[in-house]
Amino acid sequence: MLRPVVVGLDGSPESFAAANWAAREALRRELPLHLVHAWLWQPVDVPAPDSEDTVRHWAQRILRDAEKELRGHYPDLPLTAEQVPATAVTALLERAESAEMLVLGSRGLSGLAGFLLGSVGQQVLARATCPVVMVRANEQSATELPGDEVVVALSNLAKAPGSLLDFAFAAASARGSTLRAVHVCKLPASDYGYGIAAGPIGYLDGDLEGRLNRELDKALEPWREKYPRVTVVRTIDLAFVAGSVLRAAAGAGLLVVGRRTRRSALGTHIGPVTNAVLHHSTVPVAVVPHD
Repeated sequence: MLRPVVVGLDGSPESFAAANWAAREALRRELPLHLVHAWLWQPVDVPAPDSEDTVRHWAQRILRDAEKELRGHYPDLPLTAEQVPATAVTALLERAESAEMLVLGSRGLSGLAGFLLGSVGQQVLARATCPVVMVRANEQSATELPGDEVVVALSNLAKAPGSLLDFAFAAASARGSTLRAVHVCKLPASDYGYGIAAGPIGYLDGDLEGRLNRELDKALEPWREKYPRVTVVRTIDLAFVAGSVLRAAAGAGLLVVGRRTRRSALGTHIGPVTNAVLHHSTVPVAVVPHD
């Protein structure tokens, strides 16, 4: 049974942009698309501004409008929709268990280029068992071209996560595009928090660059064999990690980063580099969990 591409809808323009991006991705990968809207009526002792019937009507309309738009644009796409009587985080995490990927929309940060991660987005990103793709309602997510690169950020070449590379290679293969593998040697004062460097500020000598190229080739080799039609290019740098990754991804179709799976389900930590990338990226970002 094919695992669907699942998209969470909340009625915002950003979630409809995410649904359109998810529909194109599902078509490329020949997967079904599943729309999810979580609707949970409040307990009787909690004041609510609208009646239950009114809230239910608007919840149903969100799915109905999205279905109508997507079926019109993508008539060959297998499409299902579901209204879930649960909180958004619970509904999305449950459906992520059986999804190929989960796609969410996000507003842009005021004064910055990246994503505004609300409570739902933070919790889902930190706890989902499948890749989570964040999409903004902007020109880059709406006008993605077949030749746009897929960029994957690799931190530890000796232990490059298989799930991260497999997702990135599959995305490039589905698009018929180049995959750019980016490895950055972190500077001692690296980009924790949201800070990014304006440009490269380190220097790789020939011996170090040669060793890193060999290590990167070794890390990529199994997936080059699995996806022989994907052209791979490399970027190796010595700089602030998030800054280098963002420069490499400028104008790309998709940026793929990793998130280490935490033993505890508590907290919303997604890692400093992934956090920084999400807060500055203008392109869709896929966050792939790995051990």
